[in-house]
Amino acid sequence: MKNGIQLRRLGNSDLQLSPLGLGCWQFSKGSGIVGKFWPVLGDDAIQDIVRTSLAGGINWFDTAEIYGGGQSERMLADALNAAGELAKSAHVATKWWPIMRSAPSISGTIEDRLRCLKGWPIDLHQVHQPYSFSTAASEMREMAKLVKAGKIKHVGVSNFSAAKMREADRTLREFGLRLTSNQVKYSLLDRRIERNGVMETAKELGVAIIAYSPLEQGLLTGKFHGNPELVKQLSGPRKWAAAFKPERLKRTQPLIDLLHQLAAKYDASPGQVALNWLINAHGETVFAIPGASKPHQALENVKAMRFALDADEIAKLSSISSLYAR
Repeated sequence: MKNGIQLRRLGNSDLQLSPLGLGCWQFSKGSGIVGKFWPVLGDDAIQDIVRTSLAGGINWFDTAEIYGGGQSERMLADALNAAGELAKSAHVATKWWPIMRSAPSISGTIEDRLRCLKGWPIDLHQVHQPYSFSTAASEMREMAKLVKAGKIKHVGVSNFSAAKMREADRTLREFGLRLTSNQVKYSLLDRRIERNGVMETAKELGVAIIAYSPLEQGLLTGKFHGNPELVKQLSGPRKWAAAFKPERLKRTQPLIDLLHQLAAKYDASPGQVALNWLINAHGETVFAIPGASKPHQALENVKAMRFALDADEIAKLSSISSLYAR
């Protein structure tokens, strides 16, 4: 228990984490290609977001090498250090970028990751994508070396298929290790992992699912349905996405209506209800990493862990979202 939040074990690891972590892509400071997806946040804003998350019971943070070429890692480390005692039990997950690289790069870049994190240990190191010049097995062998050397504590993957999850876990078992997690896109509007074997395999292997984009880039907050004009104010590629077009907003309105109904019952927001469904619909298998670019959004995330939908409400949301989800 942390600040009233019930912690749960992350997959096959010994990590006890809050059901929600904080996704830190938005800490990229506009650096690199993917860093330009979000507006540039000031250092004070980043520290406020991290402090608010910690104070509310979130005890882990997910970043990556590709987020600003290490800039997100550095900003996260600075914010955790600035939080002092509040961050004493915080955990950090980061990711190795595999595209146009081969497995030895995992060991070759680990010192860069540790330098960027400024003394914060890597509790979970993940392969960010399944596409590289190496097999999943060779990547897991490199990860196993890092665990043995004490450079990282646990091994995860991201965007891996069911078959690649099995390959990764099978290889890690050769070293007395297990695959801890698979970080994938998952939300009420994107339930593909329930159909392609990823969720089923995760449950079979005891692997945690870490859901990114759990609010579909803000769609599940309902604010764009309530005021479609807000779409015009978006920066980056979101404003051109099909999901934000008026006809798509109209089509998914019944799901948003139900989120509003349940939000009223729990004195919550639609986004909090959507997150609550995510972390409770599959027992303790699913964790989620919503982002936050403002402190009040971090507070919204935290409040999503302070109630629990009942089984009938979860089933109703599952049923209606299946009509609109990918």
